[in-house]
Amino acid sequence: MSIFSFLSKEKKESLDKGLSKTKENVFAKVTRAIAGKSKVDEEVLDNLEEVLVSSDVGVETTLKIIQRIEQRIARDKYLNAGELTNILREEIASLLQDNDVEELEDFEVPGGVKPYVIMVVGVNGVGKTTTIGKLAYHFKKAGKKVYLGAADTFRAAAVEQLSIWSERVGVSIVKQKMGSDPASVAYDTLMAAVAHDADVVIIDTAGRLHNKINLMNELTKIKNVMKKVVPNAPHEVLLILDGSTGQNAYNQAKEFSKATEITALAITKLDGTAKGGVVIGISDQLHIPVKYIGIGEGLEDLQIFRKKEFVNSLFGNE
Repeated sequence: MSIFSFLSKEKKESLDKGLSKTKENVFAKVTRAIAGKSKVDEEVLDNLEEVLVSSDVGVETTLKIIQRIEQRIARDKYLNAGELTNILREEIASLLQDNDVEELEDFEVPGGVKPYVIMVVGVNGVGKTTTIGKLAYHFKKAGKKVYLGAADTFRAAAVEQLSIWSERVGVSIVKQKMGSDPASVAYDTLMAAVAHDADVVIIDTAGRLHNKINLMNELTKIKNVMKKVVPNAPHEVLLILDGSTGQNAYNQAKEFSKATEITALAITKLDGTAKGGVVIGISDQLHIPVKYIGIGEGLEDLQIFRKKEFVNSLFGNE
């Protein structure tokens, strides 16, 4: 039995619907690229390269995929055009980094770590606060006691939005007045979480890429302060990216990875875009696993990223 067999029909349908625009942009174009062809030749590969680049897979990752297909042709001497979709499915899946949750049915955290501390980073407008709220919802639904830390103190709206989410989901939040030291908020949050035996702590941080040095210093300070309360915290640094921005999301990921160590990605707004191919390029080029994807506005539309299911949604279920 497949490890993915537990995925409900509703979740699969939701994923397929959420990725429908990207599927049309990738699968439909691939189908047209090989129409009338009996074998994979230079023209097919040129068309395929154009399809992948235009789907925001990225030039370097696209060239890697094309090179792998060429190696297969050289090895097998002949490649039926009808086999191309299955080969693409295999090659793309192999480029996606494994995460540590895709085999889990629910939103879980590693055993023996309490509280499990997640530091969330990302620029404004990518769906950072919304993703934090949805994560809190899923962790609570899985039976976890959750604390939120409003350490993005440079935007009043960020604190207000996170407060609204904490009320909506029914989890605790620690906040201070606007302009407060973000590290102080993080420290207070962890102290409260430890005192109340919380399972999960999610710390929101400000994302200002215009000054990378300040960003780096701030995130380092927050990390150092958290370690005073919970050794090895944060256990996860989650970067939120807006999938609808295509290659701009890749550029943001590259810049954030220079400012701090990113351990996982959450890619939002995939339902409203045909640029979902960026998921493949970011995971491959930066060697960072995609852990969650946002495929709609509903609470249940933040899903654990499972690469097999993602690839199946793009190229049709096997």
